[in-house]
Amino acid sequence: MSTRIAFLKGHGTENDFVIVPDPENTVDLPPATAAALCDRRAGIGGDGLLHVVRSAAHPEARSMAAEAEWFMDYRNGDGSIAEMCGNGVRVFARYLQRAGHVAEGDLKVATRAGVKSVHLDKEGDVTVGMGRALLPEGDVTVTVGERSWPARNVNMGNPHAVAFVADLDHAGHLYDPPPVGPPSAYPDGVNVEFVVDRGLRHVALRVHERGSGETRSCGTGACAVAVAAARRDGVDPAVTGVPATYTVDVPGGRLVITEHPDGEIEMTGPAVIVAEGDIDTAWLETMTP
Repeated sequence: MSTRIAFLKGHGTENDFVIVPDPENTVDLPPATAAALCDRRAGIGGDGLLHVVRSAAHPEARSMAAEAEWFMDYRNGDGSIAEMCGNGVRVFARYLQRAGHVAEGDLKVATRAGVKSVHLDKEGDVTVGMGRALLPEGDVTVTVGERSWPARNVNMGNPHAVAFVADLDHAGHLYDPPPVGPPSAYPDGVNVEFVVDRGLRHVALRVHERGSGETRSCGTGACAVAVAAARRDGVDPAVTGVPATYTVDVPGGRLVITEHPDGEIEMTGPAVIVAEGDIDTAWLETMTP
């Protein structure tokens, strides 16, 4: 391993990420290393880590290399591997643009949830094709203290439980995962969204992200919320034949989510690179077993 590893720091609606460019997949990033880099006091700090690898160089992405040159090897803040991160894809694309790998316009990004279509807008926003939502059957309940709410089970390539509440403060501190039942609904854990209405097709959320705690934003969560709200409001695009667009306020900003009649979902929002530098591997070795 070299004595330095390049990194950048970026965020999408304040969902922030450590970015490690590694085109040929030569940097070893076991869970303890990823978690140390994401540590907000002793490391760089982030809700997650974006490992930037050419698809052809990564065993999990080689089958997607013909369609997407770049693979987003995403890690949660605790170092665990995740299937997908909507805000992360936007920041990932912004990094590729900054590095000169892509220009404004359309590109494809490989993820563990499949290949995602991305558009880098001239005005600065990034739109991601998030695929289709799956709506597993069965009742789900979210509990905080003495309050419980029915929740909608939505899968956006990763699992979500969406609960509509009267007040976002009812979500509590969200340091720990809110209890969700039955356990069989989410054997690998779940992202939990608490949602209130702000106006016509306008909602706001707080979220506990699996493996990261409460975050300032969650792109897949915003999509799951829009899907759940459309079903609740009787505007399922597959039924009406008309796209449904929701404005979703997150603690770190605003996202716009559109679900089309064919089920495809698009998410639009900002993506910003704020810093870059080098990681001292001698320090990193002291932080990981």
